[in-house]
Amino acid sequence: MTPRRCHWVTSDEEYIAYHDQEWGKAEKNSQKLFEMLCLEGQQAGLSWYTILKKRVGYRDCFYHFNPTKIAKMTQQDVDRLMQEPRIVRNRLKINAIITNAQAYLAMIQAGEDFSQFVWQFVDGKTQINHWQHQSEIPAHTNISDHLSVALKKRGFKFVGSTICYAFMQAIGMVNDHLSDCICRQKKNE
Repeated sequence: MTPRRCHWVTSDEEYIAYHDQEWGKAEKNSQKLFEMLCLEGQQAGLSWYTILKKRVGYRDCFYHFNPTKIAKMTQQDVDRLMQEPRIVRNRLKINAIITNAQAYLAMIQAGEDFSQFVWQFVDGKTQINHWQHQSEIPAHTNISDHLSVALKKRGFKFVGSTICYAFMQAIGMVNDHLSDCICRQKKNE
């Protein structure tokens, strides 16, 4: 019998690798969390597959998501990136990455650790859901609502509750692999 994966995974090898090796795994590195939050914001109105296929381009264009370098980007950089085919050319989304880098750095300057901030919403532990069908998985939750409000309060952009829930799924704050998915047998590290 062919191993089952979550419904959204296609036969694309990069997508399979993302699902099997990244999605839903607990990530606690602050800079990686920052990158994923920014990428999830880029997904707004699009599919994750689109952003995954452009992830290398985003990393190249945004200094591998180094917040200090991104925060110094200017409107000339934004104009240049509006011509860059390796990313989604949306001025609001490009500006959001820069704004988010500035908000991230402001948190650090205020003594807040980004990873601890994010993970506090689930008491530092992955919430494991037991969904049988895709239709059971929510688009947002009370926790993603609260995370969204807290991020917006700190100046982050493109962090609505639905984006925050997708972020929570991606970084393993919640494990939303369907019950019959092969990844349910793997430990969430």
